[in-house]
Amino acid sequence: MESWALGRPPCGACAAQFSVVRERTRRLVALYGQLILRVAPRKVRVLEGSMGSHAADDHHHELPFDQWPEDKWTGSASLGKIGMWVFLLSDALTFAGFLIAYGILRGGSEQWVMPGEPQEFGINFTAGLTFLLICSSVTMVMAYAATVENDRKSALRWLLVTGMCGVLFLCGQAQEYFGTFAVLFHHHGLIADGLIFGNSHRASTFYLITAFHGLHVLTGTVYIFVMAFRTYLGKYEGGNYNHIELCGLFWHFVDLVWILVFTFIYLIPA
Repeated sequence: MESWALGRPPCGACAAQFSVVRERTRRLVALYGQLILRVAPRKVRVLEGSMGSHAADDHHHELPFDQWPEDKWTGSASLGKIGMWVFLLSDALTFAGFLIAYGILRGGSEQWVMPGEPQEFGINFTAGLTFLLICSSVTMVMAYAATVENDRKSALRWLLVTGMCGVLFLCGQAQEYFGTFAVLFHHHGLIADGLIFGNSHRASTFYLITAFHGLHVLTGTVYIFVMAFRTYLGKYEGGNYNHIELCGLFWHFVDLVWILVFTFIYLIPA
C-alpha cells in the first residue's frame, strides 16, 4: 500500500494480481458490449427534411417495426413480441403446474366429491362463458385486421367489443362464485352450494385455477381498454400495429388456457 501511495511500482505478486484483474475486467467489458449489441432496440431514426430548411425543428421519427433490419438472433420480430412470447411461455408453465397438481390430487383421492359439495359446477352456464371468450378472440382478430388496414373506427369498435366480452366473463365468474346476479340467474353461487375454499382438494384447486385465470382475464380486459383509448388518440395509424398485435397475443393465450381449464375442471365427470 505504501508503494502505491508513494508512486513506486508495486511488488511482483501485487503486479501479477493486478494484471489478472485487469485482463478479467477487459473480458467482462467485451462480453457486456456484445450483449448490448444483441439486445439493443433495432430502431432506426430518420431526420425529417433537409438540414437547411428544417434545422429549427430537428424532429425525428421512428420507422415502423416491420421495416427494422433483421436481427441475427431474432429475425424481424420486435423486442416487445419476443418479450411477450417469453412471458407467455413462463405463464403457460405456471398453468401447466396447476393442472398437473390438480390431476395428481384428483387421481390419488379416494373420494373426490366431499359430502355437502355440488356434484357439478354448472356446465351449461360455464359453456356460455367459454363461447363468449371464443367470440372475443374473433373480435380481437377483427380489431387487429382493422388496425393493419389503418381503419381506426373499426379497430376501436372491435376493441371495445372485445373488452366488453372480458367484462361479461368476469361478471359471469362473480355469479358462479358468489351469486352476484342471482336475481337474473336464480342461483346463489357455488359457495352457497357448499363448495368452500379449503374444505377439500376439489374446492381449493377449483378456486385456485379458475381465479388465477380470472386474474388474467381482468388484466387482459384492462389491457384491451388501454389499447382502445390509445387507438382513439390515433397512436396506431400508419402501420404502427405492433402494440395491438401484442395485446392480441396475450388475449388469445388467455382464451386458449380457458379451453384447457374448462375441459379438465368442468367436463371430466366426477
